[in-house]
This record gives sequence, C-alpha cells and structure tokens, in this order.
Amino acid sequence: MAITSANQLELLQTAEAVAREKMIDPGLVIEAMEESLARAAKSRYGAEMDIRVAIDRKTGRASFTRVRTVVEDDAVENYQAQLTVEQAKEFLTEPKVGDEIRDEVPPVELGRIAAQSAKQVILQKVREAERDRQFEEFVGRKGTIINGVVKREEYGNIIVDIGRGEAILRRNEKIGRESYRPNDRIRCYIKDVRREPRGPQVFLSRTDPQFMAELFKMEVPEIYDGIIEIKAVARDPGSRAKIGVISYDSSIDPVGACVGMRGSRVQAVVNELQGEKIDIIPWNEDQATFLVNALQPAEVSKVVIDEEAGKIEVVVPDEQLSLAIGRRGQNVRLASQLTGLDIDILTEEEESRRRQAEFTERTKLFVDALDLDEFFAQLLVAEGFTNLEEVAYVDLDELLAIEGVDEGTAGELQARARDVLEEQNRKALENARALGVEDSLVGFEGLTPQMIEALANDGIKTLEDFATCADWELAGGWTTVNGERVKDEGLLEKFDVSLEEAQTLVMTARVQLGWVDPAEIGIEDEGAAEEEEAEA
Repeated sequence: MAITSANQLELLQTAEAVAREKMIDPGLVIEAMEESLARAAKSRYGAEMDIRVAIDRKTGRASFTRVRTVVEDDAVENYQAQLTVEQAKEFLTEPKVGDEIRDEVPPVELGRIAAQSAKQVILQKVREAERDRQFEEFVGRKGTIINGVVKREEYGNIIVDIGRGEAILRRNEKIGRESYRPNDRIRCYIKDVRREPRGPQVFLSRTDPQFMAELFKMEVPEIYDGIIEIKAVARDPGSRAKIGVISYDSSIDPVGACVGMRGSRVQAVVNELQGEKIDIIPWNEDQATFLVNALQPAEVSKVVIDEEAGKIEVVVPDEQLSLAIGRRGQNVRLASQLTGLDIDILTEEEESRRRQAEFTERTKLFVDALDLDEFFAQLLVAEGFTNLEEVAYVDLDELLAIEGVDEGTAGELQARARDVLEEQNRKALENARALGVEDSLVGFEGLTPQMIEALANDGIKTLEDFATCADWELAGGWTTVNGERVKDEGLLEKFDVSLEEAQTLVMTARVQLGWVDPAEIGIEDEGAAEEEEAEA
C-alpha cells in the first residue's frame, strides 16, 4: 500500500474517526500514524537511517525526510544519520556542528507485514492516549461522589461502569450487608485513582468517612455554600456514625440544618447508607466540650486531658458507664476517632478510689521522709503538694498560707525536705559512680544525681553515651502500632523531663563534644555570650 493522492485524505478521515470514537485529540492519532510510517520507512531504507514522516494536517499528504546531523570528526558513530563538518560542505556553505541536512525520499510501499506493524503502532499509541485521558479525567474527581451501574461481581469485588471507563468497589469498601446485581445503579466515593500497567484504576468506596461528608454536602445547601463546615467524621459502616459540624453564621443552627425539616435531610443520607444511624454533634474548639458532646447520649461528670500523651480521661456516673461505652465499645470508639484522642472512661467510684490511693501514697511519703504526723502530712497533700522538691524549694509564703503553719514551722519543713533531698542525691551519686559513671556525665549541667543514676542503670555512663540518645528515649512518647497508640517509656520520664527539654539536653551535649556546630542549630556559646555582655 503506497500513500498516494487517492488515499491522502483518508488518513485525516481515519484519524478523526478514531479520535472521535476514543474521545482523544486527533493530533495524537496523526502523530501515531507518522511514527508508524517512519518505522515502516526505516525497514525499507535501513534501520540506521533517521527517517521522519510529516503528515500535512490539511491535505493529508505524507512527506518522508531523511535527516543527517553534523557532528565532530571523532564523534561519528552512525554513518547513515551523521556526517562530519568536511562532508557537510557538499550540502552547506558554512556547516556547523549541530546543523541538520534534510533530504526528501520517495514514499514507501507498505507490504502486508509493514502495514500490520504500522497498525499495531497506531493502536498502541491510541490506547496510551485513551488511558491518559481517562486518568486525567478521573484523578481530578478524586474525593467526590460518582454514580455508576453495576456490571459484574468478581471474587466479592464489584465492577462498576462509570461512563468512560470501569471502576472497582472492593469487598472491604462495601457496607456489610449490601449486595448488588448487574445493572443496579450505585453511588460511590472516588477514593483513589492510580496509574497501573493495564491502565488507570479507579477505586471506589462506600465505607470511607468522607463518603458521608460528601452526601451531606449534596443534601445540605449550607454545607455546599460553606456556611456550615464538617470538621470531623467517624463511622462504623452500616451501623452508626458521628459527624461534627460548625456554623460560621450565628443565625444558623448547624445541627438543625443537617437534620432538616422533620429529619428529611439526614434521612436521605441514612437511606443511602442502608440505615446507618448518624449522631450530628456541634463541633467546639475546646476539646473537653467537644468530647462531652461526642459521647452523647451519655452524661459526663468530668474530663481530664493529658495533651502530651494525647489521652483523655472521662468520668461518668456509675449508671452511665454502659451507655458511654456503647455496644461492643462502639460509642467510645467513634468518639475517639472523632476527637483524635485515646479515651479512658472511669466511673465516679473508680476515680474516687484512684484519687484516694494517690492521696494515701503522697501522705505516706511526707510521713516517712519528713517525720510528720499523719494529719499534718494530709494537710500538705490537701494543699496540693505532691513531692519533696515542692516543699523544699517553694516560696515560703505558700507554706505560711496553710492554717496553723508559722515561719518557724515552715522553715523547719523546708530544712527537713532539703536534708532528705541532699541525702538522696548523695546516695544516687555514689550508686552512679559505683556503676562506672564518668565525671564528664556527672558534671553535665541539667542532670540531677537521680537522673544520672537512672541513666547509669541503663548503661549510659559517659557524655558520649548520653549524646547518642534520642529525645524520645529520654522523655518517652507514643508510637502508633496497628492503629493503636503504644507507650514508649523514657529513661528520665519519671523526672517530668519533656520532649523539648530532652532535645535541648542532648543537643547541648553534642555541642560540648564538638559533634555539632552551635551556629547551625542556634545555640550560643554561654561563655562567649557572657563576655559580650561584660564588654557591653
């Protein structure tokens, strides 16, 4: 088959027909034709030749051109596609390296094999263009809801026709009791769009929390307009869900707007989610208030937040415990997902027992260490003193504020506490030295003798050992394992060393050892700083 004037226009007609059918740019089809014709020409004239084909977008005429590039004398590798400056003088008056010499060559006759090869190239290019179009179309719709028609089921996964392609709804993304038959209409959330060797893959979900958020956006105009915002969503798909909403217009109740007249709006979402019960909760910046709302319908007596640990303790009346936890822990689990905090639920009786145990423990500490009678020790604990350091170094006025304590008594209390602490420090230092702790660590500012002893018990005996520690190894922290937060105990955690303090201590040790340039981390040399102040 030769490219003659009789079939030149057929190229353009074919390209437009294919492009229209596959919904891609006709230019891409023509480029594929040019590449396929160039490949056929190379098989006719020689694979080492640089043959290029250009199809005129108006007339359909295909021109075949041989291209040779001018290179340095010692850089010629392909004599069919390259030539030296001297050789190029036959064609150009002043050739330079990089110039191209173009000669038009006769069109080729496409034999059966060459025609088949050209067809394969065109099909491959068209397929790639179609895949790129599909990917670009659906990647922009990621995070939105799409309607489709069920085509078939494969190993529990649902294949959905979404118009210009297919998508997959995996079995773990289906709401538990749902079942579908071919040609059923289905509404899903586009969770992910990925390029894969077999083409773009669109992954759908009906269990993703954002599916519920998008459904509410469709049903509640105030959410679509941005007057109401969905701040958090937690779901137990097919069973129960909680959604936190906030209104930026004081005249609009966010919960009432989402519920709708006689529950019409929320009921439309419930019906789509196969009867999933939905608790709509007013969102609040105050975590404790938001959590109290999230645990409804249970009543909460008290909330204690540990921000550093990311945990929260909730105290509820004894008769409210089962309601707060919910069936199989569902209520507290959803509230935890909604707030992003680990929640421990205690009854008032359990909290009372724990507080009594803490009170007894602290009372015993003051009785034994300071040689006080039980009543006076209880008085200290009741005033908020929890350890000997607080008694020893607190402002004297705080002790004088305790009923029945005069200056003499307060001074004696502080003297006893300091004596006990000094003795504890002495013993701790002795134990640390017995374990082999070197002076470099003992003299390091910021570590108490008890801290040094704790480090020595873990094998940290030199300043070099200390400088290799990570901040979380000293202060402790939390690690998420299989979706659950796990506590990492720190070597100095019992001394209330925070993560920031641990980081400062470790970096200071590294600076002293010369491992780190203080200028790079913003730590000034204290000696130099003092000298500058004196000069000033």
